[in-house]
Amino acid sequence: MHPVQEKENLLASLPDASSEEITRTLLKMKSARIEYIVSQGQASPVGYWYDQTEDEWVLLLQGSAILGYADGREIQLAAGDSLMIPAHVKHRVVQTDKMEKTVWLAIFGSVEDI
Repeated sequence: MHPVQEKENLLASLPDASSEEITRTLLKMKSARIEYIVSQGQASPVGYWYDQTEDEWVLLLQGSAILGYADGREIQLAAGDSLMIPAHVKHRVVQTDKMEKTVWLAIFGSVEDI
């Protein structure tokens, strides 16, 4: 049995992400993990594509971002927007807000049919 965790507010006291993106694993389970990411002006390197073996569901809690796909599509995300990225769909972060911290919640795992 795991101990009960104390309450935590993910938007209070955001870390400084002006020089590099901050990523923290909040929870790791047998079939999934949840990550908290704080960005401020970061983007994926030009020509770099994430090609993950897991499905990824992201929720933008604060800020804004643009995600790009290898097929040329780009999707703008604002606070409250969520997006499912299936495994092996090549994607990259084109841009995150430079003035406001962008806070992501990402869940990685294998999506099953309902």
